[in-house]
Amino acid sequence: MIKRSFIGLLKPRLKYGSVAETPSLKQIPIPKEITLFSNCPFDKKNLLLKKKATVKTGQKLLLYKESDEYVVSSVTGQVTSISSYTGDFGLSYTAITIEVSDDEEIDDEFKDVSKDASKDASLEIIKNFLAFAPGNPPGKLFSDKDKSLNTIVVCCADSDLLITTNQYIVKSDIDAIKNGINILKTATGVNDIIMVASQSQMHELSTIGEKINQVNDTYPSALPHLIMKNILGKVVPAGKNPEDIGVCFISAEAVASIGNAFNSGQIPVTKTFTLVNKDGSKSLVSARIGTPAGDIFKAFNITLNENDRIIFGGPMTGSSVYSEKHPVQPDTDAIIVQDRDDIPVISDYPCTNCGDCIRVCPANIQINLLVRFLETGQYEEAADQYDLYSCIECGLCSYVCVSGMPIFQYIRSAKYELDRANTAEATNNG
Repeated sequence: MIKRSFIGLLKPRLKYGSVAETPSLKQIPIPKEITLFSNCPFDKKNLLLKKKATVKTGQKLLLYKESDEYVVSSVTGQVTSISSYTGDFGLSYTAITIEVSDDEEIDDEFKDVSKDASKDASLEIIKNFLAFAPGNPPGKLFSDKDKSLNTIVVCCADSDLLITTNQYIVKSDIDAIKNGINILKTATGVNDIIMVASQSQMHELSTIGEKINQVNDTYPSALPHLIMKNILGKVVPAGKNPEDIGVCFISAEAVASIGNAFNSGQIPVTKTFTLVNKDGSKSLVSARIGTPAGDIFKAFNITLNENDRIIFGGPMTGSSVYSEKHPVQPDTDAIIVQDRDDIPVISDYPCTNCGDCIRVCPANIQINLLVRFLETGQYEEAADQYDLYSCIECGLCSYVCVSGMPIFQYIRSAKYELDRANTAEATNNG
């Protein structure tokens, strides 16, 4: 629900969505083919996984020599393709396509390791087996010796509008969350566990016995940087992340994945997310990781027309994809379908200096000046003079822009280009 001030001087109020008291979940049938994405760029020369290899459900698939990157097969079947995939901003991934078999077979490697492991080994198990589980548990971050973590924040509220994934997990799987928190305490040695939740979730979470802090119902209060400032009383320096100052954020779904994995001896392979149809109606959906978007649309009788838009993620921070074959991944919390007639107009009309973006910015950046540098590719000046790296990427500036400028995309592109340039410079100097 969106509320605006009559006189236009106050910030618009964008309220987070809420899940029903007794939410229903639609299960999508296992598809005939799934695709998994690894963060590794495709490297045919060092590839370990081979085409035509048979895999089991829950099997860890190492991809490259001298690399600990892996994916977890969500189905039983045969690998039919291993190829390069280009994502946002030219980032390169490895795409693994698996043809699904009629008979499912569960891999036992995780069960054997987790059953026999000592308590001290649990952190390695999380890192080595559960990084591809629903919610993307940050196993590497937990074991990063350069990060001295002292606080873990469990986000039970959803960070973007329309999404209700974490809210559903809290209502349906509270025991798994409790078990996951206990495992995290043992594995990481971090006892300062803070839960962040909306008002409607406080009752369910009270049975866990951890500290619970309430986040308000107005976007973007559930984003990590604002939780750090408003709840933990810590300001994340520009260009830094919460983990740089000792705080790790993890979603309720990721915690539940850890709890369920150790309880069942199986790596979870089913993702929960919110589907938003063209008419704005929302449905909670459960599908195997790797399921193509087209299979989900078919289950809901959604027909795509030319120039309709598919968005993976929430309406404020999500990204457009250009094919119904794009698959559900461990971090997919929403899929939005927009009718071509309802897509907001993006223009190259110049800034009018109305000031709406400045008023709405939670980081108090002078967006109207920053965007002038971004339009002309003067990224270093934008970073040095107008606080580019202070942006927390909430997308509110684009939402309120009366000129229809894609400010959020300008900012993300600028950060990407600067980071790429800095990486290249460090490589050349090293």
